[in-house]
Amino acid sequence: MLRLLLKVFLDSDTIVEIEKKGHPPMNTKDRKITQTAAQTAENKITEGVIWKQLLLFFFPILFGTLFQQLYNAADAVIVGRFVGKEALSAVGGGTGTVINLLVGFFVGLSGGASVVISQYYGARKAELVEYAVHTAIAFCILGGFVLMVGGILTAPAILTAMDTPADVLDPSILYIRIYYVGTIGNLIYNVGAGILRAVGDSRRPLYFLIASCFANILLDLLLIVCFDLGVAGAAIATICSQALSAVLVILVLVRVKDMHRLDLHKIRIDRIMLRRIVQIGFPAGLQSVMYSLSNIIIQAAINGLGTDTVAAWTVYGKMDALFWMTISSFGIAITTFAGQNYGAGKMERVRKGISTCLAMCFASTIVISILLNIGGYFLYSLFTSDPEVLRIGMQIVHFLVPTFFTYVCVEVLSGALRGVGDCWIPTVICLSGICLIRVLWIMLAVPQRPDIYTMTFSYPLTWTITSVLFIVYYCFFSKIRVFRRRRDSL
Repeated sequence: MLRLLLKVFLDSDTIVEIEKKGHPPMNTKDRKITQTAAQTAENKITEGVIWKQLLLFFFPILFGTLFQQLYNAADAVIVGRFVGKEALSAVGGGTGTVINLLVGFFVGLSGGASVVISQYYGARKAELVEYAVHTAIAFCILGGFVLMVGGILTAPAILTAMDTPADVLDPSILYIRIYYVGTIGNLIYNVGAGILRAVGDSRRPLYFLIASCFANILLDLLLIVCFDLGVAGAAIATICSQALSAVLVILVLVRVKDMHRLDLHKIRIDRIMLRRIVQIGFPAGLQSVMYSLSNIIIQAAINGLGTDTVAAWTVYGKMDALFWMTISSFGIAITTFAGQNYGAGKMERVRKGISTCLAMCFASTIVISILLNIGGYFLYSLFTSDPEVLRIGMQIVHFLVPTFFTYVCVEVLSGALRGVGDCWIPTVICLSGICLIRVLWIMLAVPQRPDIYTMTFSYPLTWTITSVLFIVYYCFFSKIRVFRRRRDSL
């Protein structure tokens, strides 16, 4: 591990050579693979029927995310049933927020690699795809090591600052510290899956998550029920299943016969390529951090309402994952679609893809909102039988779920804009529209009326404001601007 961490700093800036002088000497095998891929591969994302290509890309991502949420929910269900509501609060709620604070930054940062790779892949630039892949993998290894150390050291201070209830604090610290031991595996999977999706392969990440999901459930039952390890067992099961998915994604990247093939001996950071990845990914990473910070403030306010409310909010977070995994799948799909078509110079196809994605996303959101409102009590009862937790939980469901549609434009438009390399303004819009206003609401409004309704109102309020800002920017000022194009064509 140490040799690899040192190695990532020792490469020269080869991207300059690629662009100015051509690719440095490659062996015959590598040359044959990249040339064949660049010249003969069919790219249906830039050529096929738009709605079909979006759905063909969307569904594997959706089902993959479903299984990812399923094994997270499995922790909560098994812990809630066999350990208790204090342990249930420890494996969700504040711990999830703290994890997302650090992991989300690096996942967002490395997400720049997906955009870069999708653009190079759409333009059929095999050499640049190769260097982007190896730089991304090296970066996630280094980032995972930093996260592991930072997460273990800072977890107690962050949870204490969040006013985590005393009966939940110790198991929460234990869960987070064990979770962060497996951070490198977590990032390798996320980055590797992002590479596959960037080139249009959304099916194999699904298969990996199915395997890790079943592994997690089996390990939960073994470690929690059989060996009575409680919260520690849930954390160990999670990091083992994440390690499995990381191994699987690496094996595929090593064996693939396309321009995104991974050679373990070439894993190193190229400074020029890293700079490009960070330029695109840093805004997303920053946005993820600010989201998490605002959610930490909300979680701290909820923690002040007691363990029952914390448990209800934790379960709600598992339930509304159905919406978030659906809308994020559309976001990933349109990011890759926009990136590849932008790289291929097909801007009109990008615009049509955005309109199609918005329509499908709105329709899906309406269906999900209806299902959660109807089946909310049944879903809550799977996690807990505590009557007070159930009562508070249904209050949250009936208040927040009908407002989901206000977030659709944020996810789809920000994903599309990042796909074409327009990153900073969308980030500024999200930070101001969602994060800043949400924090101000919690600081100013909640003290006047400290209840669950006032706290949760911050979500639809900020979603609506941010959606309006995105629509205005997309139509009049972005790289894809709609109305200026239409006016100029008259």
